[in-house]
Amino acid sequence: MWSTPHGGDRWRTSGCPLHTVQLVQNEAMYIVLGAADPAQEGTGSREGISLLRTDASGTPADGTEVLDRATLAGALRRIEEAEHPRWVWDRTRDWYPELLAAGVAVERCHDLTLCSAILRSSEFTAGTGYAANAERPVMDDPPPLQALPALPAAPDQDALFDDPAGPSGADLAAATDLLEELRRQLEAVRQSTHPGRLSLLLAAESAGALIAAEMQHAGVPWSTDVHEAVLEEYLGARPAGYQRPEKLEALAAELRAVLGAPALNPDSPQELMRALHRAGIEVKTTRSWELQQVHHPAVAPLLRYKKLSRLHTANGWAWLDAWVDGGRFRPEYVVGGVVSGRWASRGGGALQIPRQIRSAARADRGWKLIVADAAQLEPRVLVALAQDSTMAAAARGKDLYAGIAAQGFGGGDRAKAKGALLGAIYGATTGESGRLLPELTRTYPRAVGYVEAAAKEGARGGVVTTRLGRSCPPPSERWRQAQHTTSAEEQRRADALARSRGRFTRNFVVQGSAADWAACWLAELRRRLRAMPAQPEGRPELVFFLHDEVMVHAPEEAVPAVVEAVEASAAAAKELLFGRIPVEFPVSVAVVDSYDQAK
Repeated sequence: MWSTPHGGDRWRTSGCPLHTVQLVQNEAMYIVLGAADPAQEGTGSREGISLLRTDASGTPADGTEVLDRATLAGALRRIEEAEHPRWVWDRTRDWYPELLAAGVAVERCHDLTLCSAILRSSEFTAGTGYAANAERPVMDDPPPLQALPALPAAPDQDALFDDPAGPSGADLAAATDLLEELRRQLEAVRQSTHPGRLSLLLAAESAGALIAAEMQHAGVPWSTDVHEAVLEEYLGARPAGYQRPEKLEALAAELRAVLGAPALNPDSPQELMRALHRAGIEVKTTRSWELQQVHHPAVAPLLRYKKLSRLHTANGWAWLDAWVDGGRFRPEYVVGGVVSGRWASRGGGALQIPRQIRSAARADRGWKLIVADAAQLEPRVLVALAQDSTMAAAARGKDLYAGIAAQGFGGGDRAKAKGALLGAIYGATTGESGRLLPELTRTYPRAVGYVEAAAKEGARGGVVTTRLGRSCPPPSERWRQAQHTTSAEEQRRADALARSRGRFTRNFVVQGSAADWAACWLAELRRRLRAMPAQPEGRPELVFFLHDEVMVHAPEEAVPAVVEAVEASAAAAKELLFGRIPVEFPVSVAVVDSYDQAK
């Protein structure tokens, strides 16, 4: 176990290098509020906009200034340039896109809705009045481990206040309402068990909301010509209307012939399953992994059809028409859209850009794409959380899995080391990963013990929390009732539910803490990019973010400075979360002309 002289609860905002997200004392704050028409929520329609200045505690410093929509952008620009305050509003996505369109970019904000979602559920605030009076989301069966999607929204999911009948962000009519919510949130942080960590999380989450809007505004540089050439190569010429492209239709015809089903529509799972069964292919699903186990002439064209069909459906010409405009791909990102804190996207599939079309993400002439990837982020976060010195030594200066193998684990086999460690994080109990778990536990008891403790807590219905304070939802009453059984069959069901929740919570603490780190990395990188002098061609800009990967679009002259900023931001994020600990968080950086060259 190592010491963390500058980490944990001894983190101080005044000495934090990430000053874009710290809550500095005596900092001016502004509350922005518009009496929007609820029917036009999110459209930028604003009348009677109020600006109310406060100090860092939420105490008003001046009276309320009332603006109209026509004067809003100009007023905010003047205040931002003069004072660089933290702007406080109900939801960033309802305000910031309109400001960006008017040429106004702000340095920092406090998003009351995003912060409320964290504070009402965090175990750090469990003893506060804010959490006691808030409705907390619950969870029945845990979601898939790899996805960890967000819970369905409660009826008052976007409400800023505890009363379900109270006003939502779109209905608030006075700046004083938002001021009261801000005060309650700041007081909840002060009363929490870890105010430093929570302050950082709330500020990083709010910074993420600014970044999401800025990335949508900037867009990923996208070549329509390259995209169309890729589609023509894989699918053939663009079809008319809703017809299949020629190469897809040719595969469909081949399938009909091989399966003896002349009227088969391969896009219909029911028709396809019946045709497969009639041909003697006894599969339970049409998933690719199951079909690959079958030896039949229909399998190869079917797998090819499924692959090309996904490309046509998810990123074909219709996608290109809908999501690429003016040479930019502009998806809408959803900050905290996943229950672990990871981002999601609304439309456009920004988080699932397939390899076939990555060549279309192409830098402008005289610019480069800097694509940075935090290597093996989740396993390294586990090392830091568990303070496992032996595993930290394995990761020092080298590939973590290779380092574990070099220490003698799994007979020196890197693949076995990787499978065992990821199995421990995701709860694999069978196969090679399960077989190697006892050896992994003996070799790295602190790392394995950390996730095992999280799993046990979840299995008994407990709640686990990320490094900075985002807690998983507690189980629902239905889940708890299922644990009280009266028969052997019910007991088996209860045990399965408990194990499932245990697998969820063991991954939540790691994936969620990795999301904490990534949020700080992203926010610090944004700060450093904003501080760079503008080049004649423009300023470097963040254009893409995916869990542990960022993409910056930058003039060629700025590339060295951007690379340095990416690496320095990763180091700053590590120290913010964990202090000066002997764990490395390396970032691989590729400077490329198109996204496909980065991988």
